[in-house]
Amino acid sequence: MSVAGGPVTQIAWVVTDIGASEEFLGAMLGVRTWMRMPEVHFGPENCTYRGEPADFTAHVSLGYQGETQLELIEPVRGDSIYTEFLARGGAGLHHICFEPEDFDAALKDAAAQGIDIVQQGNMGGEMRFAYLDGAAAGVPFIELAEVGPNMRQFFEQIKKDAV
Repeated sequence: MSVAGGPVTQIAWVVTDIGASEEFLGAMLGVRTWMRMPEVHFGPENCTYRGEPADFTAHVSLGYQGETQLELIEPVRGDSIYTEFLARGGAGLHHICFEPEDFDAALKDAAAQGIDIVQQGNMGGEMRFAYLDGAAAGVPFIELAEVGPNMRQFFEQIKKDAV
């Protein structure tokens, strides 16, 4: 069984200037509108980074090109895979996201294949996510996500507003 199973649902970049990135990638990729969420906080009660409780904040912006969600992440405070990525080589393509049918089974498959979970979390029961080390495949990270009904509705509204 493949770990990621399912279509790519998101492509994400880590950036140093979210406004400039919205403008540039919007023009390049035909994104009409972005939904910016400033100062999204991930705390130690719901997120880990490299196996330890995490506490960080990031600006996040979401847009769509067709059915594919595009995400921009600008770290603001604290250590995360986003700050690690910027320190390693600057802004750029950070991850692709899949939504496996069985999130827990996908994590077990990753562990069985020796693929490290670098960061994971739970957004109030509405979305669980895990970033897998994708360096062996030439992609910094692969994100697996389990999206609940309220978060799905939020994403659908962003997509609808983008048309």
